[in-house]
Amino acid sequence: MNELARRAPAPPRVGIVLGSGLGAVADAVEDAVRVSYEELPGFPRPTVAGHAGSAVLGRISGVPVAVLQGRAHVYEGGDMNLIRTPIRMLRAAGAEILVLTNAAGSLRAEVGAGSLMAITDHINMTGVNVLAGPNDDTIGPRFPSLRDAYDPELHTRLHAAADAIGVALHDGVYLAVGGPSFETPAEIRAFRTMGADAVGMSTVHETIVARHCGLRVTAVSAISNLAEGMQDEPPRATWRR
Repeated sequence: MNELARRAPAPPRVGIVLGSGLGAVADAVEDAVRVSYEELPGFPRPTVAGHAGSAVLGRISGVPVAVLQGRAHVYEGGDMNLIRTPIRMLRAAGAEILVLTNAAGSLRAEVGAGSLMAITDHINMTGVNVLAGPNDDTIGPRFPSLRDAYDPELHTRLHAAADAIGVALHDGVYLAVGGPSFETPAEIRAFRTMGADAVGMSTVHETIVARHCGLRVTAVSAISNLAEGMQDEPPRATWRR
């Protein structure tokens, strides 16, 4: 039994990864057990503000969950296992569904700061793939399909939940860059031409790892700003993704 499973009050059914500025979502966990990443072998030591570096284990509305406050990013450098291990540990602990969140820049003027966007698909422009290297066939196939990277049924349920509480939820394609520099206006124009609706520096690698090991995925971007060249104010360091 892995350490995450051992510490959880009940085997988590849903894993949730909280992006920048979204750590307070973990306050919704009932009967919470908080475990520092330092106590979980192979988990990252977050270097980005807004990533607490802890797992919160318990229940939300009666559903056993494991909420991860913090993630590793490509721009931090280091071992890609820091991205792979938390997702695979969630799966090994019993999770069936992965909910990913992030803060992102919008490429659509009508979807401004404060909006929520359900991710329907992604474009990986980070220059790396988290599955590169030897494959462990006991975890997943050498060439996993990403046809339904973001589960259509979960997407429908996400919209139903948003409608039920009166929250506007946009749909869109998330494009990931490696960072840590923000994008140029020319890059943003190119990304828009490619079909992207939001841009960030995370999420796609976790989705790939999750699909490789059999987790169903749904994801939401919290729009923190309009992308470079779409507003007078330049992106700020606090808009981490």
